Amino acid sequence: MAKAPTGPVPVVVMGLGFIGQEIARAALASSEVELIGAVDTHPALVGRPLSDVLGQPASKLKVSDSLEKALGRRKGGVLLHATGSRLPHIMDQLLEALKLGVPVVSTCEELAFPFLKHPELAETLEKAAQEAGVAVLGTGVNPGFLMDRLVATVGQACGPVRKVTVTRVVDARTRREALQRKVGAGLSEEEFFELVDKEQLGHVGLLESAALCALGLGLDCDDYEEEVAPVFAEEDISGGAFAVRQGRVAGMFQSVVGFEEGQERVRLELTIAVGAEDPKDRIEIDADPRLVVEIPGGVAGDRATAHTLVNAAPRLTAAEAGLLTVLELPAGR
Repeated sequence: MAKAPTGPVPVVVMGLGFIGQEIARAALASSEVELIGAVDTHPALVGRPLSDVLGQPASKLKVSDSLEKALGRRKGGVLLHATGSRLPHIMDQLLEALKLGVPVVSTCEELAFPFLKHPELAETLEKAAQEAGVAVLGTGVNPGFLMDRLVATVGQACGPVRKVTVTRVVDARTRREALQRKVGAGLSEEEFFELVDKEQLGHVGLLESAALCALGLGLDCDDYEEEVAPVFAEEDISGGAFAVRQGRVAGMFQSVVGFEEGQERVRLELTIAVGAEDPKDRIEIDADPRLVVEIPGGVAGDRATAHTLVNAAPRLTAAEAGLLTVLELPAGR
C-alpha cells in the first residue's frame, strides 16, 4: 500500500461541464487537495483563465487541452475526471492517465462497478492500473454513495440481511435544466420511450449501485431486472427551467431489482421528476435488527458528487493499485 500523503494532494480536473466546474470549486475549497490544472478540449475553453470559467478566483490557472500539459512537472497528482457516463466512451482518457502514472477518480457511472456490463474493459483497466502502480475509481453521489456505499455502511449494524429497499425521490426543479431534460420532462410518452430505447434518457448507474449494494451487504445476487417508466404531470407544473403541461412527462421512475435464486434481495427505486412530492433518500434493511435511515429532502446530488471526488483523491494516493470500488475506500476522511 502506498504511503498516505503528507500535504495537500495535487489534482487536475478533466471536463469543465457543469459537474466538472462543481468539482473544481470543491477542490479550491478543500484543504486536502491543491488544484493545479484543468483540462477540456472544447475550443471555446482551451487557454481561458480558469477563474473566468468558474466565475471565482482560481490562481493563475488556464485551461489546458491535455492532461500532460496540465500536470506539467508536478508529481503525485490525481485526476478528477468528469467527461462522460458510459465507460467505452472514456476509456482512452482513463488509459492515457494511467499511462502517465496518474491515479483517477471519475464520475463515470459505469466505472463504479464495470464488472457486469463491461468485464473486458474492467480487466484492461485493472491491468493498466496495476502496471502503473496506481488506483482508478468511479464514484459520485449515485452511484458511489447514497444507494450503495451508505447502505453497506448502515448494514454493518445488522445481522444477515434478508432484503434491502432503497428509495430516492428528487424534485427535478431543484436541479439544472440538463438533468430535467435527461429525465424526459416535457416529452410525450412516445418521445420518452424513443429516447429510452436509444439510451439517451434515464439515469446511468442504477444497476451498478444495485450490484455494489448487494456486495456491500453480503448478498449474492445472480440476476438483475431494470425498468424505466415515465412519470406524468397531473397538472401544469411551473418552477423548473421550463413549464410542463398537464399530461406530459414530468420525469421518470427507474428501478433495479436484484434476485438470488429467484428471491428478491435488493430493490432500488429512483424517481426524478419535476414537481416530485416528498423528496428524500430512504434506506430500509430487513434484518435483525431492522434498520431504516431517511434523509428528508434528499442529498443535493451535484454538489455531493463534486465533494465525493475531491474527498476520495487523498485516499486514492494511499490505496492499493488497481481498479477499485467505493467499498474499498476508508469510511472516514
